[in-house]
Amino acid sequence: MVRLSRIYTKTGDGGETALGDGTRLPKHHQRIAAYGTLDELSSMLGVVLASGIEAPWATLLRSIQNDLFDAGSDLCVPGAAGEKLRILPSYTERMEREIDRLNERLQPLASFVLPGGAPQAAWLHLARTVCRRAERHVSELMASPEEKERVNPEVLRYLNRLSDLLFVLARAANHWGEQDVLWEPGKNRE
Repeated sequence: MVRLSRIYTKTGDGGETALGDGTRLPKHHQRIAAYGTLDELSSMLGVVLASGIEAPWATLLRSIQNDLFDAGSDLCVPGAAGEKLRILPSYTERMEREIDRLNERLQPLASFVLPGGAPQAAWLHLARTVCRRAERHVSELMASPEEKERVNPEVLRYLNRLSDLLFVLARAANHWGEQDVLWEPGKNRE
């Protein structure tokens, strides 16, 4: 159980922060950027929830926010799984089932979708781009020779699938794709 008795500790005033295993890293370290972006993504989903998104999707988004804290914990405590909280394949499989279920009601796309349409769809598109950034940070962390064995690759798979889910949810929030704004290649050429 997590217990926070003080909000400020002053231990980060010098530009470092502690990982879950006690290791101190500079706040600009790629690992900190990765799980910090997960926190940003969770906050974006909080904006979507605060906008009054429909009940079944609200439950899904709250569940995803919880997953993102699990993923942040996974990244915050590097190394072998052991008894540490880790993202498992079941997280990603749940995303895939949700994508398949939602996608059944959507018409196939004939063009790329521009972010927009209904306000909630626009927020979901923004959340998707933050998710893609988090995915890039985790990918970069995994490419680092000193970090590659200390990152759970399932976090990357989960984020990849989550960005797909957020795209499908944005289309669903656009009245099941009817209000999607489609890209028109070369529309403004002279």
